[in-house]
Amino acid sequence: MTSTKFPLGGPSKVINTSGKSLPRIPLGQSQQVFSNKEIVYESEIMNKLMAMVDRVSPSNATVLVLGESGTGKELVAQAIHEKSKRSHKPFVAINCGALRETLLESELFGHEKGAFTGAYAQKIGLAEAANGGTLFLDEIGELTPGIQAKILRFLQEGEIYRVGGKEPIKVDVRLISATNRDLEKEVLDGTFREDLYYRINTIVVSTPPLRKRKEDIPALIDYFLTTGAHRYLNRGLKVSPEALQVLVNYDWPGNIRELQNVCERLQILSEGETVQITDLPEFVKTPEEKLFIDDYDPSITLHELERKYILKALSHFEGNKTQAAQALGVTIKTLYNKLHQYGEFDKFAIHSKT
Repeated sequence: MTSTKFPLGGPSKVINTSGKSLPRIPLGQSQQVFSNKEIVYESEIMNKLMAMVDRVSPSNATVLVLGESGTGKELVAQAIHEKSKRSHKPFVAINCGALRETLLESELFGHEKGAFTGAYAQKIGLAEAANGGTLFLDEIGELTPGIQAKILRFLQEGEIYRVGGKEPIKVDVRLISATNRDLEKEVLDGTFREDLYYRINTIVVSTPPLRKRKEDIPALIDYFLTTGAHRYLNRGLKVSPEALQVLVNYDWPGNIRELQNVCERLQILSEGETVQITDLPEFVKTPEEKLFIDDYDPSITLHELERKYILKALSHFEGNKTQAAQALGVTIKTLYNKLHQYGEFDKFAIHSKT
């Protein structure tokens, strides 16, 4: 792995989603608490991304945000909303991969009293709650065909029906979607509607993985060590040059979310006022060698290659299925299904870190 040196210090940008630049926090010199709506960067690739955000924000065009898990797709969506003419109205987000179809429809469009067992009162859906503002559909690639059709109608007609309702309700929202999946391939495979795909991708922006913006890592470490739930444990924490080099060299398969988790761990477990290499997690200090496939090996099937890679990810994250799924770019449901296919589910079911 090629080493690149990045000194602490130097100009970086802490941008909140309203577009205001905030001063960089030198490590250990401040315990100022920020909101969770900020994008920290100093790289050229992020400068280009934020310039794109500035260009698309004033319009009402639908936006599709592409990127791996943990790259900050929702932060980009929030930035677009805050810089738009709708910023004074709600920004409402829903994770499409976290709910089954019937519950997702109720959450999204609402329901009438008595529409189904347990519907004891009328419920306003998130699309209606976002009226005048922005609706963010995260993991839109996880939608089932049934709900895809209803969202398409909603986008075409600008109206919704609550579950159990008979009267259409006009709703004015700007739609921003996000996914870590290849929707073009899913359209070709027939698992994602082509007409919906072209409705949601008027503008496409991509969030880069952390391994493509390593010059941002020192600034992100500064930020995370002085914020978060454990900031009161900060103790003016600094990072030694040697430890920083290791953190920069690591490829961060879980992206910014993984870096944030490591920084929280350092806040709690690091001894003294300076983070040393010995304080870093073992998987950061000695990452497994990457899997490179330069030549075709007829003895290895695609199924076996996938199985080995998924099991390596679970081993890397010490059985934590949530972190493994995020790093692999799949939902936890997909990971469970794969483990069942491989006959490995019982082996990893003993872990409680889910």
